[in-house]
Amino acid sequence: MSAKGEGAGRIVLPEIDSTNAEGFRRAATLAGPTWILAGLQTAGRGRRARPWTSPPGNFHGTLVLKPTEPPETVALRSFAAALALRDALVQVTGLDRSFTLKWPNDVLCNGGKLAGILLESQGLNGPDPVLCIGIGVNLIAAPDATQVEPGAVAPVSLLQETGLRITPEAFLDALAPAYVAWEAAFQTEGFAPLRAAWLAHAARLGETIRARTGKGSREGVFEGIDAQGNLILRAPQGKLAIPAAEVFF
Repeated sequence: MSAKGEGAGRIVLPEIDSTNAEGFRRAATLAGPTWILAGLQTAGRGRRARPWTSPPGNFHGTLVLKPTEPPETVALRSFAAALALRDALVQVTGLDRSFTLKWPNDVLCNGGKLAGILLESQGLNGPDPVLCIGIGVNLIAAPDATQVEPGAVAPVSLLQETGLRITPEAFLDALAPAYVAWEAAFQTEGFAPLRAAWLAHAARLGETIRARTGKGSREGVFEGIDAQGNLILRAPQGKLAIPAAEVFF
């Protein structure tokens, strides 16, 4: 990948089960970083294997990479993807203040959930590592609020919030070079510049939030993220570093 967004391939498919699944199927044949874009997903999924609604006109894409770092470092690319997503959204809309970042991997528009990111990997400790960065953006349609669990951020679409109709391929034209720029920063300077940029656009920083883990829920003040990307929560029992959780406002 070059800093100008060149060097990443692009495969556009009319319909697929899941762009991440297709990324893993094709990984062995790909010569370098490649975007897979689908007009329709029939089995799209989000975190914790939740279904991801994927109607035509929304963005359903995956960037397939073959990273060489340790798994914990590879996982930090979720922040590169979030920053690239935000940059692309600002570019296509011109609305800098509308877009914020919700830990661990969502992009909000005017406070509603606009986009999600799903990192999946195979063989990171072996000779043929593959990372699929799946990205879904509600460009023209969003699920009904009744489809999300109580307390979760309500979904919104870009069309609904801005009146702008952006095609998936046009959005990828903005997203691909934006990701390249953050990948270059990550490879040359490490996580520090990504962490600083992410915090500059973080939703609810300094406010009370609730983090639900497999062991229960913790409520406290969202103080930021640490050098490993963990959520830092100032709770009554002290400061906590949480590696994985569902966050509720």
